[in-house]
Amino acid sequence: MIVRTLAALILSISAYTLAQAKDITAAELKAAFQNNPDVLVEAIRNNRKEIFDVLSQAGMEEQARRQKEAAEEEKKAFEESFKNPLKPAIDDKTRFRGEKDAKYTLVEYSDFQCPYCVRGFQTAESLREKYGKDLRFIFKHLPLPFHPFAMPAAQWLEAVALQSPEKAWKFHDALFANQEKLGSDFFKATAKDLGVNVEKCEKDAESQTVKDRIAADMAEAQAYGFSGTPGFLLNGIPVRGAYPAEYFDAIIKKLDDTKTK
Repeated sequence: MIVRTLAALILSISAYTLAQAKDITAAELKAAFQNNPDVLVEAIRNNRKEIFDVLSQAGMEEQARRQKEAAEEEKKAFEESFKNPLKPAIDDKTRFRGEKDAKYTLVEYSDFQCPYCVRGFQTAESLREKYGKDLRFIFKHLPLPFHPFAMPAAQWLEAVALQSPEKAWKFHDALFANQEKLGSDFFKATAKDLGVNVEKCEKDAESQTVKDRIAADMAEAQAYGFSGTPGFLLNGIPVRGAYPAEYFDAIIKKLDDTKTK
């Protein structure tokens, strides 16, 4: 089809140009198009199906090429991440679930209003259950601007944490378990049920200390290229999206295999 289409175009142009000269130069060919666009239009009109097929095939081939290229780049970046794992900020003030010296550290950057983050939460819970004391879990904030309750939820979590880190984890769980209820009333009621000072939480939620903590998490996530949620780091290996637990299992296996080599 490509040959037929090109041949039709060349023949149409040649019929015009050969009438004026024996030798056809590139400039003359270009001039023929510019001065007589109807020649090209007619060629296209007479070969519409062939041209459409050619363009469709070219589009599919280009899409396949780009997908292959993206997959190769992703694979290359994945392999490289084991050689140069990312190093999130973790200090004595960092809250975590699990053992401090656990073999694996899972850091999640998440948004309490994001539906995919509920799946991320569930995956993190299943991994904690499976790996037990070998897995340390750390939650970091990445509230997205188009989720109106994400930032307030993050602020309330940090406000609760100022009073009780342990109750903050319960607050964290309640937020993901009741995503459809997020809002000021729910935050207050949950804090009250947990036995923390609600008025203090409400005040602390707007404090600079809390805002700085969330901003630091967001800046770190963005520095690592996490623009959507959830995002994870498993011993510094980035995972972008709500992948199932099996995907993390494969990373852990590769981490173990890498250490034994």
